[in-house]
This record gives sequence, C-alpha cells and structure tokens, in this order.
Amino acid sequence: MLILCSLTVMAQKADTVKGKYLPTGIRFGTDLISLAKIPLADQFDGWEVSADIDFYKYYLTVEYGSWERTIIGTDKGYSNTGNYFRVGADVNLLLKDPDKNMFFVGLRYGRSTYDEQLYYTVDDAVFGSNSTALNNLGMTSGWAEATLGLRVKIWKELWMGYTARLKVAPSVDTGGGFIVYDIPGYGLASKRSYWGFNYQLYWRIPVRN
Repeated sequence: MLILCSLTVMAQKADTVKGKYLPTGIRFGTDLISLAKIPLADQFDGWEVSADIDFYKYYLTVEYGSWERTIIGTDKGYSNTGNYFRVGADVNLLLKDPDKNMFFVGLRYGRSTYDEQLYYTVDDAVFGSNSTALNNLGMTSGWAEATLGLRVKIWKELWMGYTARLKVAPSVDTGGGFIVYDIPGYGLASKRSYWGFNYQLYWRIPVRN
C-alpha cells in the first residue's frame, strides 16, 4: 500500500509538472516604432511582426521584418532593401502574476538577406561627368542579441510592451561590389555592437486556462 501510494503521488507530481509546461496562449504583435517611421522618416521604410508562445516561464519568440533605407545626396546616393528574422527565447521573471504580465530577459539570433546599391558622379574637366553604380546583391548577415523587456495586459487579450536589444557580433559577406554599409534588422555594419528598441502591440489567442 505504501509503494502504491508513493507511485500515485509521484504520478500526480509528474502530471502537474507536465501540465505546467503546456502552452496557454499565442501572442501576435507588431512594432509601433517601425510603423511610425514610415510617414515620419524620409530615409527609412519598414515593418516588423512577432509572435511568442509560453512554456511556463519560458517564451519561444519569432520576429520577422522588412527594411528599406534610401540616402540621396547631390552627387551620390545609397539604397538598401531586404528582410530579416530573429528567433530566440525569453525568461519571465514575474512568475506569480495572475495576469501573466512579463518582465523578461532573453537571447536572440538574427539573420538578414538584402541588396545594396551605391552610386556616385565624378566631374572631370576633360571627360566631363561620369556616373558609377556599385551593387551588393544577395548579401547575408547574422548577429546575436541580448534582450530586456516588459509585456503588460491592457484589456482582455490586448497587450503592450517594449523590448530593448543589445546587438553584437555581426557577420558580413565580403563578396559584393563595396563594403557593406547597412544591415537590415541590425544597423550600421561598421559597429560591432548596436542598441535597438521596439515598442510593441500584441493580441493573445488563448489555447487553455
């Protein structure tokens, strides 16, 4: 009887632990800062969407975005267009909050594919003006991120929050026509570390209580 009771208790504990790690909901969101830049910033156009799913205090996170940057001068210009994704996990440090609000830390791996073009005009007294265009086509880059952020339930299944990012160790292709200038999702390729910030709006779809 003692053995049977012990096995029963162990089985109940195992079921409790297993149930604890079953997902309770999926959140889908977008970055409001990227959307605000579209009408306000002349040189940038883009958007970003994200999703996460909970496994107890751990949240699997996927982010995907589009990135376009155009810089136009009097005798030179630059353009960049591409897409990027990030995948990683966050750890919620607010375990006892009944609304599942989050203060979290996490890690990401980011990767982007993009094309760049650089064009400029050289004026010569003998040969006149000469326009030249250089291209970086099919470029790929990767980097790592450490994240810190907050997610707060606003109303029913509506959530808002922010994510601060420390981006480090970018890897850059070197087979293009010129040195890579800007990496979609990361920033200036010349910087070995880069800060980023997103202010996000989410809608959560519950899958169980």
